[in-house]
Amino acid sequence: MQEPVIGRVHSIESFGSADGPGVRYIVFLQGCRMRCKYCHNPDTWALQECQSQTSEEVLQKALRYKNYWGKNGGITVSGGEALLQIDFLIDLFKRAKEKGVHTTLDTSGSPFVRTGEFFDKFQELMKVTDLFMLDIKHIDSEAHRELTGQPNENILDMARYLSEQKKDMWIRHVLVPGYTDSIEQLQSLHEFIESLDSVKRVEVLPYHTLGVFKWEQLGIPYGLEGVKPPTQEQVNKANEILETQKYLE
Repeated sequence: MQEPVIGRVHSIESFGSADGPGVRYIVFLQGCRMRCKYCHNPDTWALQECQSQTSEEVLQKALRYKNYWGKNGGITVSGGEALLQIDFLIDLFKRAKEKGVHTTLDTSGSPFVRTGEFFDKFQELMKVTDLFMLDIKHIDSEAHRELTGQPNENILDMARYLSEQKKDMWIRHVLVPGYTDSIEQLQSLHEFIESLDSVKRVEVLPYHTLGVFKWEQLGIPYGLEGVKPPTQEQVNKANEILETQKYLE
């Protein structure tokens, strides 16, 4: 085994239950190029050094909680955008798999390309990643750019590639009233998801304002000022259109 790779770790959640199957040890990495208007972790955007930890250090800390994971739990790496630290991801997941740990990557997919060094590394990453959780912010590229600062063609292509390779994935969609909840875009998103072969779960995540205080602390104007969380009726409608229930049966 090579020398451990150093990663920029933003924070840790020891007992996560919403970021993958079972009980998860969640590692949030620093750095993201997207600027989602509803981001609840804007403090993860900057690429500068945060807590520098090696892959082996992170793994050993995680393994302290292994007894709580049961059959389905394991390690989830999130962000920020974890793919910006793909070398760290690969090394951490390789070490985790040697210990029999289930590995999940929570990603927006924004760094994905099918060319060059990144793609070579991504294929290596796939070998040691059990589950990909892909956030699709908006199915329309221009609306996606308006919402996040980035287009979505490569993100959708990542979903297609994972499907081609028969890699298990969950699709997540944040429901933001007036931005990502129109019937037309939800129907288009549903059609796209239906074109994929390896989707194991679809989740609607209701927009919330719990992270607004971080924007205020950082002195960044909040982009969705005045937007309220969706009603239960709106969430139910999105679940109906995306047929999320059928993945739970």
